[in-house]
Amino acid sequence: MRNLRSLTRRARWVIAAGVTACAAVATVLLVVSSNSDASAPRALTADEANRLAITRFRNYASGGRAVRITVPDTAGGLTVTASVDFRAKRAYGVLRGDGRNSSSDGPIRWTSTELSAASATVGWTNRPLQTAGSALDTALRIALGLGADRPDNAQLLPQNGASRIGQETVNGHQTDVMVGPGARDRPDTEGTVRYWIGADGTMYRVQVAVASEPQPVVIDFDTQPYVAPK
Repeated sequence: MRNLRSLTRRARWVIAAGVTACAAVATVLLVVSSNSDASAPRALTADEANRLAITRFRNYASGGRAVRITVPDTAGGLTVTASVDFRAKRAYGVLRGDGRNSSSDGPIRWTSTELSAASATVGWTNRPLQTAGSALDTALRIALGLGADRPDNAQLLPQNGASRIGQETVNGHQTDVMVGPGARDRPDTEGTVRYWIGADGTMYRVQVAVASEPQPVVIDFDTQPYVAPK
């Protein structure tokens, strides 16, 4: 009788352990499945295409937004904390660098054609904004271009390579991560721009591959209060 009770208790333990193991396996499979689904590229839904189509227009409609631009560089990274006026196409901020790049620290302002920097010794100096060869200039030009006075064509975005690649929380905002379309005359640009977009089409982060650097430029929004550039 004692042996029978012992066997019964052992059987219950084995069954309980088996149920627990199955539950654990199921949980692991669920997590893996969820993560795989979240990171797997897929075609945009109609709602996602519409949000991607209006995201730059929302920036323009807001007038301007605060940004933090992280720029890769072989001499040390650069960070620009700035306010961008998407209607006037101008911006003002502060440049900070690491390593040898710190020699250029200080206030900057820029338009689509010109970059100005201030120093304590000579005041403001101006130079043309380069169209190639400078990761900083490329990043500044990209930042100005993230506002548009009209929405994009939502039907054409998926046809030109736009897709959804996952979800991520950015500064407390739940976003869908979308790959932007490539330029029509540049097939190699497909997938070089990623957008982190909220449920209402608000842009919270942009990541752009630049030809002059192995690491991408990253632009985060609303990282500090917006102050309209003068």
